Amino acid sequence: MFNKAGKFYLYFLLVSGFYVATSNCLPDKTTLYAANKQVADTDDVAAAQRFEKVFEQVVDQVKPAVVSITSVKVIKPTQQKQRKMPNDQYHSQPKPGPEQDQGQDPLRDFRDFFGDDFFDKFFKQRSPEGEYKVQGLGSGVIIDSEKGYIITNNHVVEAADELKITLGDRREFDGKVVGTDPQTDIAVVKIEGKNLPSAKLGDSDTIRVGQWAIAIGNPFGLSQTVSVGVISATGRANVGVAQYEDMIQTDAAINPGNSGGPLVNIRGEIIGINTAIFTRSGGYQGIGFAIPVNMVKTIMKDLVEKGKVTRGWLGVVIQDITPDLAKSFNVTVTEGVLVSEIQENSPAKEAGFERGDIVVEYDGKSIRDVNHLRNIVAQTEIGKKVKAKVLREGKEKELIVKIGEQPADLFAAGPGVVPSGKDLGMTVQNLTKELAKSLGIEEDSGVIVSEVQPGSPAAISEIREGDLIKEVNRKKISNVAEFKKALSEGDKEKGILMLVKRGDFSRYVIIKTKEK
Repeated sequence: MFNKAGKFYLYFLLVSGFYVATSNCLPDKTTLYAANKQVADTDDVAAAQRFEKVFEQVVDQVKPAVVSITSVKVIKPTQQKQRKMPNDQYHSQPKPGPEQDQGQDPLRDFRDFFGDDFFDKFFKQRSPEGEYKVQGLGSGVIIDSEKGYIITNNHVVEAADELKITLGDRREFDGKVVGTDPQTDIAVVKIEGKNLPSAKLGDSDTIRVGQWAIAIGNPFGLSQTVSVGVISATGRANVGVAQYEDMIQTDAAINPGNSGGPLVNIRGEIIGINTAIFTRSGGYQGIGFAIPVNMVKTIMKDLVEKGKVTRGWLGVVIQDITPDLAKSFNVTVTEGVLVSEIQENSPAKEAGFERGDIVVEYDGKSIRDVNHLRNIVAQTEIGKKVKAKVLREGKEKELIVKIGEQPADLFAAGPGVVPSGKDLGMTVQNLTKELAKSLGIEEDSGVIVSEVQPGSPAAISEIREGDLIKEVNRKKISNVAEFKKALSEGDKEKGILMLVKRGDFSRYVIIKTKEK
């Protein structure tokens, strides 16, 4: 029998032995951390490899359909001092040739679009007659393997006397221009060949900012170059490339020579056609623009089937709705467009549109701004009946409009202008028959702005001499007396709403002043 001391000693031995045994069986903290880290590293690498594989598959799928387009232009001596393309912030700045000053460079047209250093590879050759052959290089993408249709930019093929199309497998073809649309900078080219690759067209309406974007093209003559980025923005306008702009912005590297190449998503679908860059140096600075593929589809269909582009026409003069204008029209919307004028014998006139309507929805789509409405109306099928939702006197109203064909000589002009009373920094006078005739005005009512003080509220609102003021705070104005009366009834601090006509177009304007 153990006494108390013996029992305690035995218990101690048993516990100590169990601890040693279990310690030898379990890894220590360091061992556990190392093992977990190894597993984590393995998982990260595997995930990266899977992600990498996706890009490889996209490139393998689309790259064969991306082509190089060499345009050849013959410049005769009589043409060398003619056409001068403007320099702007979206294209490379030209440099003089070795024997020309900047104003006489026959390469200028192509240099502006494709860059300068790039053109050093494609030098001009003088013929005995003094003609120059100028080569430009751009990109394109085959979207119909059976018919050989290629989508590219208008500026890539414009005025070219010859087109050489080179595929990724080094096959070469003569290209024929099917049709061009300078207003969107889209062109369709056709080649004759067998076993042609092609790329799939996607849906640009579904893209979202932050999604992956992959650009493929021939920058600086480096064929089938791939660059990766994200969608930076959508609906970009006023880029300065074309008249109809609804650009996709991306930070995928786009350089001179990328023009006409595809911008694709992570599924290998074309979502845009690369067309321009914002640059101060002539090269990539993180801002590139692509034409949405849905716009491309519409343009291509018209060019292939009709040889020209037909556009829908509504027949209204519109402007963006600002917070101040929204208050004046007793609405709370922050998006939409304000109708400032209805053109005679137009679809809008027949549908019952009125001046002051705020268009918030068209064909089931919420309207963001002027550019958005212009683009979707232009892409609407001629003769289609479309539902348009407007706000009139603060109440929602639905109109049915049958879209007409845009007149060939019509393009939506810029917005109109502004007005103001004497305390707003301007003076007005009655519109007489003699004055109307001298100014080329057909109106028989309203007041004419005769003077605008520099730095005044009117001047700040861009009121000009000769502007015709037709309404003040939604009231029609026939003469100076009515004009002054309407001003006295308004709150100048909150803003005076005026309908001003300049030339052929009218525009709503709000003029504010803190002067009492």
